[in-house]
Amino acid sequence: MRIGPYELPSTVVLAPMAGVTDRPFRVLCRGFGAGLAASEMISADPRLWSTAKSRLRRDHAGEPEPRVVQLAGADPQVLAEAARANVALGAQIIDLNMGCPAKKVCGRLCGSALLTDEALVARILEAVVNAVDVPVTLKIRTGWDRAHRNGVNIACIAAASGIAALAVHGRTRADFYAGAAEYETIRDIKAHVRIPVFANGDIDTPQKAREVLAFTGADGVMIGRASHGAPWIFRAVNAQLSERIATPALLRGDVRDIILAHLDSLYVFYGEETGVRIARKHLGWYCEQLLESPAQARGDLMGAQNTAAQFAHAVKYLEAWVSGAAVAV
Repeated sequence: MRIGPYELPSTVVLAPMAGVTDRPFRVLCRGFGAGLAASEMISADPRLWSTAKSRLRRDHAGEPEPRVVQLAGADPQVLAEAARANVALGAQIIDLNMGCPAKKVCGRLCGSALLTDEALVARILEAVVNAVDVPVTLKIRTGWDRAHRNGVNIACIAAASGIAALAVHGRTRADFYAGAAEYETIRDIKAHVRIPVFANGDIDTPQKAREVLAFTGADGVMIGRASHGAPWIFRAVNAQLSERIATPALLRGDVRDIILAHLDSLYVFYGEETGVRIARKHLGWYCEQLLESPAQARGDLMGAQNTAAQFAHAVKYLEAWVSGAAVAV
């Protein structure tokens, strides 16, 4: 699959997720075969760019190409200026967020709230596409609510505006993350547009990825929550889609080394205080994925007050876990 000048190494990509897809996690998932990994959502408002959080979200040092920056906003010209600024900082693809269901985002008429104003969507897409000479992609939901599933209309606007690829989460904004994702709308979208379409929502196994692609006719899949504590899912999904085989189990010693390297990269990227805090969520997910009785480990890992203590606890629990056989991950 191509997006603009870029030939993707895989049609299985990582979904942008606030608080999750920082540079260390993006690099990790790309290493396991994610074809793209977009940044956490960055506000188009330049008044917020000087914050420590925004500076870190714009840090792409050492990141595999193409580097994708996701922007959120509601003003066409502000978004256009933000796109230009991020391209100047190294962004090679600009992704626009019209899918976030969070109240604080929709309350500013950003994210999935934009789906209620198709004319504004068209103005935003046109402004951003014309502002930069890199591909612009778009992430949406199927509509604001189930009575107003206008994903097909939005997709047609996107294609006509020059959007290079589209990712569709198979839920409405009103659904948030409840219930099961529906893929009929994604199938309808793909039938109406020729640009690459990524199906997103509840894709948590290699088999599910293959089934969703077969049903929707989409060009690729976007994986979000299933990557939490399991960045190696991209390896497994790629093998299933390309060869229809199951990947060999990772050795527990290899998994241990992956997790410890991830921790180290978080500490280096964020520093002592923030590194400990950010690492907690990832360690919690790893515990849930790998340990039969994670409560004690979680208590020690979440309670650690510095990187040295947290890392030492991680080594202790992972070394004990390594004494078992290979685990299918």
